[in-house]
Amino acid sequence: MRLLMVDSAQGERKSNSSSNVAAGPMSCDENGVDEGFPYARPAVCELSGDIRVSPSQKTMYLVNPSGGGGFDEKGEKRLRPYARNDDFLLPAVVEVTVKSVSSPEAAPQCTRQHRVPAVVFSVAGYTDNFFHDNTDALIPLFLTTAHLKGEVQLLITNYKPWWVQKYTPLLRKLSNYDVINFDADADVHCFPRGYLGLYRDRDLIITPHPTRNPRNYTMVDYTRFLRAAYGLRRDQPAVLGAEPGMQPRMLIISRAGTRKLLNQDEVAAAASELGFNVTVAEAGDDVPAFAALVNSADVLLAVHGAGLTNQIFLPTNGVVLQIVPWGNMDWMATNFYGQPARDMQLRYVEYYIDEEETSLKDKYPKDHVVFKDPKALHKQGWQALADTIMKQDVKVNMTRFQPFLLQAMDELQE
Repeated sequence: MRLLMVDSAQGERKSNSSSNVAAGPMSCDENGVDEGFPYARPAVCELSGDIRVSPSQKTMYLVNPSGGGGFDEKGEKRLRPYARNDDFLLPAVVEVTVKSVSSPEAAPQCTRQHRVPAVVFSVAGYTDNFFHDNTDALIPLFLTTAHLKGEVQLLITNYKPWWVQKYTPLLRKLSNYDVINFDADADVHCFPRGYLGLYRDRDLIITPHPTRNPRNYTMVDYTRFLRAAYGLRRDQPAVLGAEPGMQPRMLIISRAGTRKLLNQDEVAAAASELGFNVTVAEAGDDVPAFAALVNSADVLLAVHGAGLTNQIFLPTNGVVLQIVPWGNMDWMATNFYGQPARDMQLRYVEYYIDEEETSLKDKYPKDHVVFKDPKALHKQGWQALADTIMKQDVKVNMTRFQPFLLQAMDELQE
């Protein structure tokens, strides 16, 4: 007979969240369609009562004498708990079953008893890309659990030890308990409440929502959470003229793959001549160290790409300067980084590359679709973009670009 263990010292916290489905032992929000952003808002289920999680069976048993709550004819509800509603990715996500049973005797016996809610979620998909680590895991996890003040047990499927280690400071800030590897655990964990899946919004964007964000969290709340988790001290940038001889700090994020800034040294020299203290660095796997570097900057400059996600570490009212590559990139530039910057109360400047500043001119003739009708490539889907527009490098015209450096400087004036 296996020993029953009690893991959590504090009792269940009350929740004020609402759901698309009437209150009961299980309520699932499956109708949060965002027509403008199809990857947002996958299904999420909340459970309450006697919940028994058996990772080895990939099942959450719910003692549910009434049998109600949106189950199929077998008394089951199946979900792939990854916070990106992407048909291409979901087959690789572990499927978890919620099984309704009529009595405690019909469920496995508890071997570990918890007094806090459970959250079961996946880190499959595009994780290991810093943009997707935030949009598909960390921000949804913050939305789902921040109100619990650490009194929550995380269970991760598609478990990646390096991912958990990489983001340990954030996971420890959200949960007072060690993460459970849902793919390798043999116990039956019992909880008073649980979540299967994570609530999410658009990429790097959080908006009020009656079921998915009832506490009206914002990206400002998320950036404050990050600063607290990583011990980042700066919450405001330098102000021009505040101190004699003060040089505002600019961080230029370099890229080793595609979308390189070919005249990066020339840009850095021009920024230095204008009065910036310039650092050039490539984002690496040491997130705390790079977060501290970004937080020390007043202006972040980068070509469109995952590196710009690091704007989350800038002090409030810092400046983001995004270099937008050629190819009808307006929507992506705005929705992935421009609007998020504004939502984080950052000051945002963008510079659009023209036909003479892109390396595509050396690869394609002027009458190619990439120049004549780049929007047509967007309509063909991501792979067409990845094979063309996303593979370019850029070389800014310094005569055109210098006013944007000046604008970034001006944004630092109160």
